[in-house]
Amino acid sequence: MSRTRTILTVTAAVATGAAASTYGARELLHRQAAIARRLIGKPLGETPPDADRVWKRSYGDPVDLLMVGDSIAAGLGAERRKDTLGGRLAKGLAQRTGRAVRLRTVAVVGSESSMLAGQLATLPDHYAPDVAVVVVGGNDVTHRVPVADAARALEEAVTALRERGAAVVVGTCPDLGALRPVPQPLRSLGSRASRQLAAAQALATVRAGGHAVSLARVVGPFFITNPDEMFSLDRFHPSALGYRRTASALLPSVLTALGLRDDVPFGHHAPERDPQVG
Repeated sequence: MSRTRTILTVTAAVATGAAASTYGARELLHRQAAIARRLIGKPLGETPPDADRVWKRSYGDPVDLLMVGDSIAAGLGAERRKDTLGGRLAKGLAQRTGRAVRLRTVAVVGSESSMLAGQLATLPDHYAPDVAVVVVGGNDVTHRVPVADAARALEEAVTALRERGAAVVVGTCPDLGALRPVPQPLRSLGSRASRQLAAAQALATVRAGGHAVSLARVVGPFFITNPDEMFSLDRFHPSALGYRRTASALLPSVLTALGLRDDVPFGHHAPERDPQVG
């Protein structure tokens, strides 16, 4: 057999083996994903508590807070409206500013980044929140949306919010490696994919004039070390404690975006341009 023919034969064998290996790995991941979905289920349904109201009304002169994004931004997993992410942020913001907080939520359970534009389209043309908090990304990872596409959609949403006059804070994609019901190696792949998306989200956010908070770095360790306390019944969405920790992680950038704080701690990223609309 000639050298050329030998090389072609070996190359074909390697390619065939790689294809078989890839197919086998893909089938394994599909099976694991199905197992994870069965384990997680939907014990919480798909309707989070309605937290939209004026919090600490007696303080007066309300700050307008808008929640945009997926089920975490909507507060799924909390049993009471005060334990949703929006409720926790509203209370924390009221305590720090001495002002009432008018909360409005357009976040929708199950949303991907491509759906942010539709959420913003539901707002009245004249509505201009003081600050908008966006949390999105988990569904982009689980639905295998290309990172570039998800980051582009997020950047467009941040830009649209800035054009409304809002300061913007984005909590980047949480580390899906913290989800214990998801078996290995799917969990490790999800962790890597979510971190890749989070990095792209941070770049897109600061480029568009928003503040980015790495939830994987700032609050992720609590979910990894204390899953029973930090996750709700479905072991996928945050519990009341999980939302309290997440709100505390976001609050420094919310205050900075509003001009009430000068610095940002570890895991927080300031915008590339002045966060005040101009």
